[in-house]
Amino acid sequence: MQLCLIPCRTFFEPNYETGKAVRWKIGMANGDPLAIAGLWRQWKEIDGSQALGFTMLTVNAEEHPLMNRFHKPGDEKRCVVIIPPTEYGDWLSCGSPDEARSFLQLYPSDAMHDEPFALPPRKAKASAENQEQFL
Repeated sequence: MQLCLIPCRTFFEPNYETGKAVRWKIGMANGDPLAIAGLWRQWKEIDGSQALGFTMLTVNAEEHPLMNRFHKPGDEKRCVVIIPPTEYGDWLSCGSPDEARSFLQLYPSDAMHDEPFALPPRKAKASAENQEQFL
C-alpha cells in the first residue's frame, strides 16, 4: 500500500439546494489546513519517463449533517477522508488494508466550516476572427 496525505486549505463541492449547482468551499472551522487520505502510485510511461498519480479517498456521507448537503439530488453523498493532524504518522505507517480502513471515517461536522464560494464570471471566448489578429 502506498498511502499519502494530500494537503489543502479547503476543498469544493457542488450544492444543489437552490435547484442548480452552487460551488461551496469547505475547510476547518479554525481555519487550519487539512490533509486528505490518499493513495499514490508511480509508473513508467511509454517514453520511459516516470509518472506519479494519486487519488483522494472518500466515504459515504448520507448521515453526515454537513456533507450530506452536497452533490446532485439522487447521487450518492460522498466526502473526502480528512485525517486529523495527530494521526498523520499513524495513517502513513499503516501496515495492512484493515488497519488503513480503520481511518476511513467522516470528520466531525462541528470542526468544519462551509460557505458558498461562486466562481468568478468567465470571460467571453474570443471568436476565431479575433484570435487571428493575435497570431
